[in-house]
Amino acid sequence: MMRRQVNCLPIFMRKDTKTCFQWRIRNLPYPKDVYSVCVDPTERRVVVRTTNKKYYKKFSITDLDRYQLPLDDSLLSFAYANCTLIISYQKPKEVLVAESELQKELKKVFITYRQKHPTDLLCL
Repeated sequence: MMRRQVNCLPIFMRKDTKTCFQWRIRNLPYPKDVYSVCVDPTERRVVVRTTNKKYYKKFSITDLDRYQLPLDDSLLSFAYANCTLIISYQKPKEVLVAESELQKELKKVFITYRQKHPTDLLCL
């Protein structure tokens, strides 16, 4: 008996932007009005469901957990195109500041490394 790979199963992935945490769920064939995306404040998770009960998913935003920030339903939005549900959560100011500081630190480390090892090929 041979197994076939199923290409129609939903694929969940994270793909952040500079200003948003973003998740994409591919291979969802239903129209946009079938989807509901909301925050469950008691579980601190985002909940995705369909009105036809064909898809249900809960996931947490670990970055907000790390900074102990509350989930705000007003920062959550979603779009649908090409069988892909795109869920976006605007990054709070605290996260943007922390990410900016991290980038500054990484740049300092990179510059220091390049000064100490000018002939090393560093792939970034």
